Amino acid sequence: MAAQAMPAVERVSPGLRFQVLRQLNHWEGAAERLDDFEATATREAWATLERYVGVALLDGLKTAREQLKREAVLVRAAYRAARTHMQLEGVADLVALLRKRYLQTELLVDFYVAAVRARANPEVGLQLRACDVMADRAVRQTLEQLSMKVPPIMTYFTTGIGASILRIGTKLWDGSLSPIAAIRLTYHNRFRTTSLFHECGHQVAGMTGWNEAFATVLRARLGESGETVAGWASEIAADSFGFAHTGYAAVVALADVVAGRGREVFRFLPSDPHPISYLRVMLGVEMCRRFFGMGPWDELAAAWEELYPIRIAPAFAGSIVAAILPLLPRVVDAALLTPMPCFQNKKLTELVDPQRAAPGALRDLERRAAGSAFNSSHWIWTECVRLTALTGLRYATEPEKGAEILKQQEEMMIKLGGMTALAV
Repeated sequence: MAAQAMPAVERVSPGLRFQVLRQLNHWEGAAERLDDFEATATREAWATLERYVGVALLDGLKTAREQLKREAVLVRAAYRAARTHMQLEGVADLVALLRKRYLQTELLVDFYVAAVRARANPEVGLQLRACDVMADRAVRQTLEQLSMKVPPIMTYFTTGIGASILRIGTKLWDGSLSPIAAIRLTYHNRFRTTSLFHECGHQVAGMTGWNEAFATVLRARLGESGETVAGWASEIAADSFGFAHTGYAAVVALADVVAGRGREVFRFLPSDPHPISYLRVMLGVEMCRRFFGMGPWDELAAAWEELYPIRIAPAFAGSIVAAILPLLPRVVDAALLTPMPCFQNKKLTELVDPQRAAPGALRDLERRAAGSAFNSSHWIWTECVRLTALTGLRYATEPEKGAEILKQQEEMMIKLGGMTALAV
């Protein structure tokens, strides 16, 4: 018996066939041209990345693009094999899926390449190099004590009010995993970079399981309020990490970012991982009091109590604030002074000593440098994190010299970035 012949593709309406082919050609070609995205960031911009960071990022982008191209090849094969109207409709569905996958991959590539393009300006590129170095120092100091691998980290500046991080291994728009940690810093705060260390805290927490361990401790120690505060564990942990590195500078910079009008600082959203702003600032004040004693943070607390009396808070949020305020010393104990299994039963303060960021210690650093702290390659390279804490402290306590202090920090970052460029 002769084999039954397959229906010819010509039996399908030309309009449908041309529609599918035209769209397939478009998205297949778009996938091929994704390679051009890298060229929108100059060689100079790419060169501002540490080599191992750039390699990891380029490898990740190449993997995402190649996966998309393989999917396009499969859709092309399905088109060529289609012989019936139903089969061609199936190919049309595959083309629509290819379009969706292209847009997801394009978003991924554009995100990373836009972050690299932010380095095109030579001075901004050096400032970001400095942020890369400080982020690496903060994460490395903690993870190496735990015998954990340090991830490649890239920083970038963008608009907006707050910093954020895309942690290494995060699932991306196209389904792949982020090959690096990408820390978003804001232009308005780029010379008050304490938020950098907060975001580094998120990376450390994500790799060690700190958030979960910390939340368990909070639930156990805070009674009826434990569940509420445990919901904020990730942000409190990151704030603690930032405080341990930069002391009061981290607290006052946070206060300046979250300050609002009247009732805004008492805003409470059940699903928000950020504590009520009023409590968050007062927790930072409590950290300063616990480790440094009396100081300018007491004036900050008094100013917040004057600007934002609890009586103006919405009733529900006010009740939460009133219940948790007396518990803040316990939260500080849990965050900074409690041995954690995720830290090999060490306290955070054993991994990062907040006393190095105490005002007295920072002023002593300034004295020992004898006026060369922000000019000497030795001091800049070895103490860049503490110099950032020092300028943050001075900016908070010497507001009449604010512009001068920020300029000093800017110049220090440019010098640090230049030193890393020479080392590559």
